[in-house]
Amino acid sequence: MASELMPGQKRFTVGAVAADIVLVVWFVFSLFPILWMFLLALKTPAEQTTTYFKFSPTFENFGTVLSQKGTDLTSVDFKSALLTSLINCGGAVLVSLAIGIPAAYAAGRWKYKGSNDLMFNMLSFRFAPELMVIVPLFVIYNQIGLFDTKLGMVWVLQLVTMPLVVWILRSYFEDLPEDLEQAALLDGYTRKRAFVMVALPLVRPGIAAAALLSFIFAWNNYVFPLILADSNAGTVTVAVTKFLGGGGQAYYNLTAAAAVIAALPPLILALTIQRYLVRGLSFGAVKS
Repeated sequence: MASELMPGQKRFTVGAVAADIVLVVWFVFSLFPILWMFLLALKTPAEQTTTYFKFSPTFENFGTVLSQKGTDLTSVDFKSALLTSLINCGGAVLVSLAIGIPAAYAAGRWKYKGSNDLMFNMLSFRFAPELMVIVPLFVIYNQIGLFDTKLGMVWVLQLVTMPLVVWILRSYFEDLPEDLEQAALLDGYTRKRAFVMVALPLVRPGIAAAALLSFIFAWNNYVFPLILADSNAGTVTVAVTKFLGGGGQAYYNLTAAAAVIAALPPLILALTIQRYLVRGLSFGAVKS
């Protein structure tokens, strides 16, 4: 007679074991490029084209990328590009939050004919191919003097960050009971004060999640800084690729080291606000 299973235990079957094996294989397959990039960043120039796991690791590549030597090799100041990316993406997220939070509140509280269509049209700006608008934007930016400026990059990145902020936070405001704000209004609060003192603190996890996702999408954007910026407002996504052909030679190990460094700011930001991030991503998951 088969023994009874304890609570929480699962009976092993061929199908379950096969599913676990497939999951592990897919997990290794998905993470292997990241592991290979990190290993490549530790290789010397003589070993950068080898495919062996046995090599002499060195952290010199990271120093080269951030030093004058890397600038001489590729004509790109990676430290400056890193700082510029922080300014561009941070500024874009702050502008999107300042405008998008009140817009999301209004969209979540007041319904009218065509409101859903308006929200869908706003979201479509995020998923539309960037190449559709890059040519007219390039012409306009050159005419009004925004080409290769940080202000111009913050402005154009609103096409990436603003729809995300509004669309994500709209669902959070819709999940908030209106009775809370009505009670505040009965206590003498104005609509503006009720929004700031009651609704806004309750959606802080959602704001953190929307801000992080917007920052990551803005940080990873490649087309806009490639076409609309040069040395003054160029970002790390463009600077990383310069190591592939700097001086007529491909520095694969330096490219990998630059990519590892470029991945650190979003990772550090995610770890910093992870307490709010987990709550924010699950806040509106279950509808009452």
